[in-house]
Amino acid sequence: MEFDTKSPIWLQLVEEFSRRICVGEWQTGARLPGVRDLAADLKVNPNTVQRALAELDRQGITYSERTSGRFVTENKDTISALRTQQAFASADSYISACIGLGIDTETAKQLIADRWDEILSGVSEGTK
Repeated sequence: MEFDTKSPIWLQLVEEFSRRICVGEWQTGARLPGVRDLAADLKVNPNTVQRALAELDRQGITYSERTSGRFVTENKDTISALRTQQAFASADSYISACIGLGIDTETAKQLIADRWDEILSGVSEGTK
């Protein structure tokens, strides 16, 4: 993972870990890798990983069991809200980019529709 110097690493880890949960890489109810393992894999300080995981705990996305480790919530509504939140963030970035490029609303919507179809057809062709 490459880190952006404009944002604290722990916040970028919150985003990355949230993404892993949203796409099912870390499934609901699953035990997460340990802090030291994650830190070694990501080449960051364990305290940075711990801070990111503590934030996920605070948001109710993960929880800790004292002797068993940390787990992804089994609350499907929480995971659904997380997916929606990440989709909004992506949409906001796209909208800002379009505004900056002087692209009007209808053109921006059409670009999304066109790319959506292209990507889905590429995905289905790749699975054949």
